[in-house]
Amino acid sequence: MGLLSSSLSVARYRVEGEIEGSLVETVKQGLKKNAVTEIEDEYAEITIGWTPFESPFEPDFEKFTFTFGTYFLFTLRIDKKSVPSKIVQKQVAMEITKRLKESGREFVSKNEKTDIKEMITEKLMRQMPSVPNMYDVLWIPEDNSLMFCTTQKAANEELETLFKNSFKLKLIRLFPFTMADGCKDFSDQDRDKIAKLVPIKYSR
Repeated sequence: MGLLSSSLSVARYRVEGEIEGSLVETVKQGLKKNAVTEIEDEYAEITIGWTPFESPFEPDFEKFTFTFGTYFLFTLRIDKKSVPSKIVQKQVAMEITKRLKESGREFVSKNEKTDIKEMITEKLMRQMPSVPNMYDVLWIPEDNSLMFCTTQKAANEELETLFKNSFKLKLIRLFPFTMADGCKDFSDQDRDKIAKLVPIKYSR
């Protein structure tokens, strides 16, 4: 899901930390070092990295820019391999039928079924192409804020981890509590009151 979509969900963050030296050059090096790579291991299920906003399938930060005015704009790409369970079930059933016919037996053991399932899954994983998922990142250094174009929990967790590894900066997810906690106009007493708040369930 991206910024150019007709509709999108956005997770907002506050960027905490300081970068010494050139901000643009440091960000560029972090993006290049952690750019997404193709899945080389045929058994690998996932690969994660940055890619340019303008070219999600050509992760070249020398050729494509990530600076747009005073904003940084790039994309988090998550490539996943997965085998639909129904395909596995079908292939396992066919293999069991084949073995029973060849051996003349009436059934296979539980352990043999497990081995067959593992064999089929590995075989299909080698054949299955990875599916790319792209999520745009808009970083506004002027006010230390960032917008991530999805609210999916897994994608947000991957963003927070990769961002810290790439730029040595911490992302704080913004929701009512963290926004209030970061408000400069709030006193320590106000923050203590907020920390003690608990949700109330209403029912008729």
